[in-house]
Amino acid sequence: MTEPDPAERLAQLEARINKLKSKDAPKAHQNEHYSQAQHAWRMVIELVAGLLIGFGIGYGLDSLFGTLPIFLVLFTLLGMAAGIKTMMRSAAELQRTNMAAEAGDKSPETGGDERAKNGD
Repeated sequence: MTEPDPAERLAQLEARINKLKSKDAPKAHQNEHYSQAQHAWRMVIELVAGLLIGFGIGYGLDSLFGTLPIFLVLFTLLGMAAGIKTMMRSAAELQRTNMAAEAGDKSPETGGDERAKNGD
């Protein structure tokens, strides 16, 4: 068997590289709109999840100990605080990503755990 011409192999390689680069092309404005809506829903879900987890823990402790709804109120408030903190962290992450994109940086800051960066 004969090997293909090196120039032909190089042309095929360049075609494959260009094909892969086209996958990373900037998204259309409509796709970005959906991305913003997804971020908004993510923040809402984080807040509601914190509330529901706090409510569940408080209700469970009140049932277990047979107390007034003191644990229910306490853990619901703690769940709300945790949900708000998580929501604010997501908003800060989104803001950093948007600022990096506006500055012309094609790859937003990635790497490492977000909690480790915030000291949690």
